[in-house]
Amino acid sequence: MGPARRRAALRLRGGGFSVFPLFCLALLLGFASLLWLQLSCSGEGPAPGGGQSRGAPLQPCPPQAPLPPVEDEPSWGPHRLALLVPFRERFEELLTFVPYMHRFLSTKRIRHHIFILNQVDHFRFNRASLINVGFLESGNDTDYIAMHDVDLLPLNEQLDYSFPEAGPFHVASPELHPLYHYKTYVGGILLLTKQHYEMCNGMSNRFWGWGREDDEFYRRIKGAGLQVRRPSGITTGYETFQHLHDPAWRKRDQKRIAAQKQEQFKVDRKGGLNNVRYRIESRTALSVAGAPCTVLNVLLDCDTNETPWCTFG
Repeated sequence: MGPARRRAALRLRGGGFSVFPLFCLALLLGFASLLWLQLSCSGEGPAPGGGQSRGAPLQPCPPQAPLPPVEDEPSWGPHRLALLVPFRERFEELLTFVPYMHRFLSTKRIRHHIFILNQVDHFRFNRASLINVGFLESGNDTDYIAMHDVDLLPLNEQLDYSFPEAGPFHVASPELHPLYHYKTYVGGILLLTKQHYEMCNGMSNRFWGWGREDDEFYRRIKGAGLQVRRPSGITTGYETFQHLHDPAWRKRDQKRIAAQKQEQFKVDRKGGLNNVRYRIESRTALSVAGAPCTVLNVLLDCDTNETPWCTFG
């Protein structure tokens, strides 16, 4: 072998040996990434009675087991639930909520479709209007709705999400909700047939910012001659749900201006489903850790002469 060929062979052998430390480095980085994921994620779903640590919320881990089969047996029954989730910029909660609720409802053989009602306009958050939009956009293949907060997860499998034929069914009752305990409270999670929701003309569109729309809706329910029912036989008390919201991480918009303070205790006898003003910017079918949902990007409209408190100014 000539000198030139010997030098080329040595370069090849040297290049071969240089691959080994690179391989070891890649292996070490892969192991470190897996360790970081294990330590930083919050698990597949919340543990019963578990709380949320302060500071930035933890991210959910990928599911460890396949989700239950979806609606492929007669035992699922004839009814189909539209799970309406008012939403804005709470993605860390959404990543936990969608797969958790899909598994929870599928285990109970509840046919369902999860709608994420994402408010993308520049007005203040309007939970009630988003629920009205979700009702109108949920289609004819669903016959009852759940008005469901994204930060509230049911931990007790005995909770009933079935068709509420006898009247509105308040799943997150005052005896079980971790925060709100007054007897006329109907927020958090409320089930209604579509017929009963129409009897109430939906919810008022006048509530911009956080709070009070549920209290007004309770009076609509009573005015429609409907009786609110609540769970019975649940023994887990205030540990029946996990509340994901951390006020230190995400503050609520509780601003009230003078006119809004006066209006918030009145019953809106004119507005509701009949006058909600909106446009669907986009409709996207999405899978979150294998759980299907539909994201509606919603542009709400506001008449500033009627409700000047809809803006942040």
